[in-house]
Amino acid sequence: MSKETDITELLLKWNTGDEKAFESLIPLVYDELRRIARRHLRRESQTRTLQTTALVHEAYLKLIDQTRANWQNRAQFFGVSANIMRRILIDNARKRLRGKRGGNSAIKISIDDGNIDVSDERASELIALDEALEKLAKEDPEKAKIVELKYFGGLSIEETAQVMQIGTATVIRHWRIAKAWLYKEITG
Repeated sequence: MSKETDITELLLKWNTGDEKAFESLIPLVYDELRRIARRHLRRESQTRTLQTTALVHEAYLKLIDQTRANWQNRAQFFGVSANIMRRILIDNARKRLRGKRGGNSAIKISIDDGNIDVSDERASELIALDEALEKLAKEDPEKAKIVELKYFGGLSIEETAQVMQIGTATVIRHWRIAKAWLYKEITG
């Protein structure tokens, strides 16, 4: 039995309320959660206040509270985990910026395949990206979900298609459109 199959089976058991399944799941997913956390934190400024382990542990605590989640597979789990980490980082950025209004509001953002590079004012830019993604979610939830899974979750085109239950060609097309939309929204 593969690790991916083990993860999916444990998620399905966790759906039914099996707490031991969740306890068995964590050692199997911990390294991947750390990889996702490192990826998020690599985009943060050098003055970040969260470390990889702290981000994973905070996400873990929020995952425990996911009582309404209907887990289907490994890809969906990591997509949700990445979204939780994104929310934690956005909340952290907002806390840092509270009371620090004004200043240079120009934002430089380059959106490539799976890569959004931002300039020095990381906290405000992260918030700008989040606000643009929230706006996209209101206009086109499917495209916003693809961005979350692919960019924030680090899922492949195929894994994103599997979670979304759509074709890979649709994911590729929506990913391109969403990147262009976000770029236009953020840069004005």
